[in-house]
Amino acid sequence: MTATRFTGRTALVTGAGSGIGRAVARALAAEGARVVVAGRRREPLDETVALIEKQGGRALAVTADVSRAADAQALVRAAVDFPGPRLRSGAGPLIGSLDVAVNNAGVFRGGQALADLPEDDWHTQLATNVTGVHLALQAQIRQMRTQASGGAIVNVSSNLGLHATSPGAAAYAATKAAVTALSRGAALDHIGDGVRINVVSPGATATSMSLRPGETEQDRTERAKATLPLGRISATEEIAAAVLFLASDDAASLVGTDLVVDSGGSL
Repeated sequence: MTATRFTGRTALVTGAGSGIGRAVARALAAEGARVVVAGRRREPLDETVALIEKQGGRALAVTADVSRAADAQALVRAAVDFPGPRLRSGAGPLIGSLDVAVNNAGVFRGGQALADLPEDDWHTQLATNVTGVHLALQAQIRQMRTQASGGAIVNVSSNLGLHATSPGAAAYAATKAAVTALSRGAALDHIGDGVRINVVSPGATATSMSLRPGETEQDRTERAKATLPLGRISATEEIAAAVLFLASDDAASLVGTDLVVDSGGSL
């Protein structure tokens, strides 16, 4: 039997043009949500929408740069205005809520020791990974706290940061540790408003971001066998499953949780 935990709800997913974000958007749509998919480039977003529609779901692509407050606010408006099913009276569509938000957009600039990291790479990671989550949270919470049903937010962080370290990733890890700290603080601030905020921290996952310079997917598979307790990296669908759990009523008592999904890599 197909799960329908999000039927009738509207969801927003940033960084939804590929990888984890696309998997999350597809999973939400498969469970009944109307999904606004966001990212900087239109073409991959349209591909995500096409995949969702092919599986019978509903999605809307909106280009946005989450490091800009105006764009974060526009994404919330797009979700609120996403038409729902028609009323039996024929009075029009049900609109007006943002029920689930998944802040997945992130960038990695690294591969070299911290002292050799270009300043622009530091600012790029800080703008998207930290400021982007901060601005998204503000816009989303301001909408959700006006709703009788509140809402659920899941921020996608990383096992690199609070849970693990890796050579050449100090700045990235710092931004992801900040995501977890920001999320936990916001969770405490706004649970009284009916807004539940949690975090998923993936480890190496089957996306291009987990490939080291010059490494093939087969090389990555062999590396995972030798270095990860589970012996393999995570599938994007496995990360999506964790996100959906935290966003669902199944996790109604989880507030400020940081769920690490990393094949045991941070043990």
